[in-house]
Amino acid sequence: MRIAVFGAGAIGGYVAAKLAAAGRADLSIVARGGHLEAVRKDGLRLIEDGEESAYAVRAAADARELGVQDYVVIALKAHSLSGALDQIVPLLGEHTSVVTMQNGVPWWYFHKLAGPLEDARVAAVDPSGAIWDRIGPERAIGAVVYPAAEVDVPGIVRHVDGTRFSLGEPSGEKSERVTQLAAEMIAAGLQAPVREDIRSEIWIKLWGNLCFNPISALTGSTLAEIVSDEATRALARTMMLEAQAIGESLGVKFPIAVDRRIKGAGEVGAHKTSMLQDLERGRPMEIDALVTAVQELGQLTGRPTPTIDVVLALVRRLAIQRGCYPG
Repeated sequence: MRIAVFGAGAIGGYVAAKLAAAGRADLSIVARGGHLEAVRKDGLRLIEDGEESAYAVRAAADARELGVQDYVVIALKAHSLSGALDQIVPLLGEHTSVVTMQNGVPWWYFHKLAGPLEDARVAAVDPSGAIWDRIGPERAIGAVVYPAAEVDVPGIVRHVDGTRFSLGEPSGEKSERVTQLAAEMIAAGLQAPVREDIRSEIWIKLWGNLCFNPISALTGSTLAEIVSDEATRALARTMMLEAQAIGESLGVKFPIAVDRRIKGAGEVGAHKTSMLQDLERGRPMEIDALVTAVQELGQLTGRPTPTIDVVLALVRRLAIQRGCYPG
């Protein structure tokens, strides 16, 4: 089985290191800069449970060196995907599957979703339609990423928490390709449940990201601070209820109550969201996949999003001013 991890940063590097440790797949990674140089020199190093291990992996800056793959795991942030298409396409053959490990609403969301919006495209995450056209939604396998990992220094990935990557076909079927991928990941020590309704799981994670990320970026607050403050907690709750109405109109099931979801976020503690961290470090922020796309789905389904609209306008303006909005 040939597997290429495209974007072997924190999460991609963690997946690649675990697969390399298992030694079953013909594994390669696409990386760049100092990270690529370090991997080529000293191997891909993973710090897990306080122990460091190094794995020799085939690493390339140009994906064309690697050839056609059985699976391409895309671990880039959603806003980086369009710009990487020229590099990704050479990895794709007739039977290649593409595993989408991005946060937020995926570009393939309406593929195989029965109803009047089937095969509609989400402009917020695929503005020109190039991702849909060049990768093809029929290749997509959905993935919801739960682990936390960081790149301490180039070439070294530190696992922080979690091992679960939920997988699912847009059609909901337990296909041979998704079950084979799950088996490979499980053999590598990862949890990889195959879900019949991957969209509902995408929404449960998105539910919190939609509100806590922009509120934290706007206020500089941690999750615990947002939840403990009555006003910001109420703001988050209102945004989540607007999103829930959209999701339910699309057939999504929310297995937990909104207040329980908020309580769980607060229990994470003094954690800075990824959007706040990106703002502080001057990096592009995941606004469109996490917030703009939900606003767009509201427009497509006729569900109003007045609170989401206001928060989106404010966080987008802040990101533009700081040079952190990729557009």
